[in-house]
Amino acid sequence: MIKHQSWSWKFLTISSCLIFLMAPVMVSSKCTGIAQDNHDQNTSEAFKYKLVAICSLLFASALGVCLPFFARNVSFLHPDREAFFLVKAFAAGVILGTGFIHILPDAFESLTSPCLGQTPWEKFPFAGFVAMLSAIGVLMMESFATGYHKRFELRKPQPISGDHEEESDRDEEGASGVHVRGPTFALKRANSSDLNRHRIVSQVLELGIVVHSVIIGLSLGASKSSKTIKPLVAALSFHQFFEGIGLGGCISQAKFKLRAKAIMILFFSLTTPTGIAVGTCISRSYNATSPVALIVQGILNSASAGILIYMALVDLLATDFMNSNMLCSFWLQLGAHLALLLGAFTMSLLAIWGGN
Repeated sequence: MIKHQSWSWKFLTISSCLIFLMAPVMVSSKCTGIAQDNHDQNTSEAFKYKLVAICSLLFASALGVCLPFFARNVSFLHPDREAFFLVKAFAAGVILGTGFIHILPDAFESLTSPCLGQTPWEKFPFAGFVAMLSAIGVLMMESFATGYHKRFELRKPQPISGDHEEESDRDEEGASGVHVRGPTFALKRANSSDLNRHRIVSQVLELGIVVHSVIIGLSLGASKSSKTIKPLVAALSFHQFFEGIGLGGCISQAKFKLRAKAIMILFFSLTTPTGIAVGTCISRSYNATSPVALIVQGILNSASAGILIYMALVDLLATDFMNSNMLCSFWLQLGAHLALLLGAFTMSLLAIWGGN
């Protein structure tokens, strides 16, 4: 388990470093076929709005990702309660809407831009292809990681007869003063497997969100138009807030140690503001319509969309909607479906508000 966590953190750190290292590459090879964002160029006014955006997005991101941790102390929002299923369904709808409505269309727009030429970009749907590969990649990673964990658990010493299990139960009863019936080893193994899955989900989900957050931060920071930045501040703040709720719920279920939780929360909260700061620094030489910038943005957005869509459908929705508590209650099923639609509809409205 320790090896798996170490590998996940290395993967997350290396990926994020590569994304930031790509920022200087995205400033070359100008395209003259599309008008630049140089209408209404008021550098000082745009800079003020960028500072507002950094503060607003930092607050919204931190509040959203921390909210599920405070909610755990509220009795009706405890993970074992029905209301928690509704909150998770809403968060999954937000993440699903982010992938389909916000990120994937941007990827198609970047990779089909006239600045890239017809060959090969207009002859093959690269955005969909990369999104598909990233979803398959997440499936493979989760499968291999979970398989490794299960094989590791099976190699552990375990009771080989009912006598040993009964003896173990009697030992637990004597130690705790509470009568325990039945085998406990299988239950511990199941709990360990669920915990491992939650940890994988939270780490991969954060990776997908962070990739997109870096891109939108760079794009906003590099913009020279205050009219472009102004409406995005509110829209992206709500966007980051709802995404944070979804990610925070997954992190809280993973039961990481305090240090790991703090790192993941800070990483999510600081990514977009840092992207804005980097974009501001390179705004003079940054050209969003250069072929290199379009290709890098398109591929990263496609990969991020594939990750988020897979995570929302498979790891969040499929798991909870097939849960026995959900299947045994019609009203909980109905409420969860409505919460899912509400989350997706909310992100769709933000796409209209923020111009996608």
